[in-house]
Amino acid sequence: MEIYFSPEAITPEFQVLNVVDSSNKAVGNVALLFDEKKLYVYGILEEEGVGEDFKDLVTPYLKGLAKSKSDLDIFSCLYVGCKKININQEEEQ
Repeated sequence: MEIYFSPEAITPEFQVLNVVDSSNKAVGNVALLFDEKKLYVYGILEEEGVGEDFKDLVTPYLKGLAKSKSDLDIFSCLYVGCKKININQEEEQ
């Protein structure tokens, strides 16, 4: 199953993105809160079978946002089902 972002609300201070499947059914969401030099990310995906796809969707999106501000610290809490996932390669090792 392929998943995509579908923006729900985007302002300079925050973003709320629905995660939808190819039939436009919501399967999760991601909320991003911007604060000066910090970015807080919270996301949850209901479908455990697309956990790697979720990680592959979120990671480049956050890398792109990080390019917009120098020295941006990203704090993330992402879940697939009830399992927490790490997007930072160094945290996994």
